[in-house]
Amino acid sequence: MKILAIFILHKEGDKKVKILQDEFNLESFGYFERRSVQPLLVFSARTVTERTALGTRQSVEADENTNAMVHVYVRPDGLASVIVADSEYPQRVAHTLLTKVMDDFTNSYPPSSWANIGEQTAKMASLSESIKKYQNPHEADPLMRLQKDLDDTTDILKSTLVNVLERGEKIDDLVARSSDLSFEAKAFYKTARKTNRCCTLF
Repeated sequence: MKILAIFILHKEGDKKVKILQDEFNLESFGYFERRSVQPLLVFSARTVTERTALGTRQSVEADENTNAMVHVYVRPDGLASVIVADSEYPQRVAHTLLTKVMDDFTNSYPPSSWANIGEQTAKMASLSESIKKYQNPHEADPLMRLQKDLDDTTDILKSTLVNVLERGEKIDDLVARSSDLSFEAKAFYKTARKTNRCCTLF
């Protein structure tokens, strides 16, 4: 899972879309490939933004031959952000980042200044920080981090008591020797064990 590029754009009605700032992460491409890939990412971001209505979010497959998705959000005020990521990158995290990036941009550049910003001339430091931070969606997104922690805990819990026993040791022997269990608990265990064996035969 990786993000290849993040763009902040301005769309004035049906007029041409202007890229205000962009940030790339093309480390997975060879040095000579990068010069070809970057213009394709710019083209994809601009084209998808032009064809997305104001106040709309969408995720578009870049091409059937590539493993990339273009996530776009165009706010009603014309400010837009685009993330180009591989298809494994979670859409929910991508759209969360789209909103965050535009909020950060609006804090740095008020809406009255957008028309005066030249093509790719805005300099917001948090954009380069965001592309680095969100490369691993599990670390950047609290819900994904929580889900990963739960999955790890579930994997740990799946290791049963039988797996913990030493070689040749039986759980029945441990129950018989245990001083932690009362006579009633030991009797319950033996009865449950017999019942389970009985049921598995049928």
